[in-house]
Amino acid sequence: MADMTQQLQEQVLQARSNGQKLNIVGGGTKAFMGRAADSDAGALSVAEHTGIVEYHPVELVLTVRAGTPIKDIEAALAEEGQCLHFEPPRFGSASTIGGTLACNLSGPARPWSGSVRDQVLGVRLLNGKGEHLRFGGQVMKNVAGYDVSRLQAGAMGTLGVITEVSLKVMPKPAATMTLIQDMAMDEVIDYMNRRAGEPKPITGACWLDGKVYLRLSGARSAVEATAEKWSGDVMENGDDFWQQVRDLQHDFFAGNDVPLWRFSVDSTAATLNMEGNWFIDWAGSQRWYRGEATLSDLEPLAKAAGGQVSLFRGGDRSGEVMHSQPEALKAIQRRVKNSFDPDGIFNPGRLYSWL
Repeated sequence: MADMTQQLQEQVLQARSNGQKLNIVGGGTKAFMGRAADSDAGALSVAEHTGIVEYHPVELVLTVRAGTPIKDIEAALAEEGQCLHFEPPRFGSASTIGGTLACNLSGPARPWSGSVRDQVLGVRLLNGKGEHLRFGGQVMKNVAGYDVSRLQAGAMGTLGVITEVSLKVMPKPAATMTLIQDMAMDEVIDYMNRRAGEPKPITGACWLDGKVYLRLSGARSAVEATAEKWSGDVMENGDDFWQQVRDLQHDFFAGNDVPLWRFSVDSTAATLNMEGNWFIDWAGSQRWYRGEATLSDLEPLAKAAGGQVSLFRGGDRSGEVMHSQPEALKAIQRRVKNSFDPDGIFNPGRLYSWL
């Protein structure tokens, strides 16, 4: 564990003085995300900036340095019977909490337990002027004015260097069970939404290769009672399956030869009319597609389904990979970027070519 704040601050100030750009790097497990990194920019590594700053199990609050690996955080929480309810994906043992927030990544429980953005209570941030700022706090209701802490979710490091993150934590469920049954793709959207709308302990709902998977988590009595009422066979090694889904380690996600597209849409939207391999998660609101396509091909489908699409992994990353934005929103994003990083030091073009 080490506090590298001073060294990071000095590097930012030096880069600003020299007119140099910086690519922010943590564990390096998410380098494939976003547009290709600027090859002319220097590297600013937060990998050594690690450790738990404060942990109050009774208060369900944890504060950690941004370079702390997810595995270390979860190990510490497990000792107290607690966990991160948004189920942060691990794309490798070096996956960090700072990168998870910057990329706005959440696991299978997202529709029921909330996203990483929902769990953030506060952050500390180095802006483009080298100022070390604090936003939010360590209590549930701490925001007055603009919620800068949550603004970091999905910013891909373009607004500054996250140095600390304060998060809500929750007790681990007492029991977990997964039900599996055969179902056609054109039937599963309605089925998962009906199940998700029932007052039952559901924490996962996905579909792949003609099978629907429902995860139940919570009090053992509630899990067992629901399993008896709902149809489906109990899946052996269900926890392993959901871990593979969480970390994109399932066979569906293997390989980079075929582009992986992520749709974030209305959970009730009809099956998207596109030939290819699909993985439907989050009870229909997250849909993965493997196939050769262009962003301009897929955006109309995503818009019709009430959402957006992005090139998550593989494919041509020299162009835009995120869903296009209206001019009014572009103007707001540029103003926010200029407020935090007036010289455009951090992760130039990583999120959008124009940012």
